[in-house]
Amino acid sequence: MSPAAGAGPPGMSATNPDGPARVPELARTLVAGTHVAHLATLLPDGSPHVVPLWVAWEDDRLAFLTGPGSRKARNLARDPRVAVSVAHTERPWEMAMLRGRVARTVDGAAGWALVDRIADAYTGAPYPRGEERVAFLVDVEHATAGDFG
Repeated sequence: MSPAAGAGPPGMSATNPDGPARVPELARTLVAGTHVAHLATLLPDGSPHVVPLWVAWEDDRLAFLTGPGSRKARNLARDPRVAVSVAHTERPWEMAMLRGRVARTVDGAAGWALVDRIADAYTGAPYPRGEERVAFLVDVEHATAGDFG
């Protein structure tokens, strides 16, 4: 299943306070590709914490992976709000910004299946088993995308 239907041409913004945002087609495409994204969470003092990571769609939710004890995971356990930006690797003027809240953490065998799917898209191989990993699923509440080229 793909993310919510695009809300129109690239460069549009979409917010739906009563449910998932309608994600612009360019944002859906960038997340579905293998472009490095940047995730912002909030530290305990309220300041931003931003890290690069891999992203994918899991049904209509934005998915990413991390260690269960990572700074990201600890931030999200306290405050589920996130912001994600992603730009095309070769055409950085194509970009998307998504905001939402973590709706679910996936661990165990189901988590590893999702982690492996994301890792395989980016590296062509499953994620190494040296450290524990979990996947987070985000309900996108606001999405924008633009092509400034």
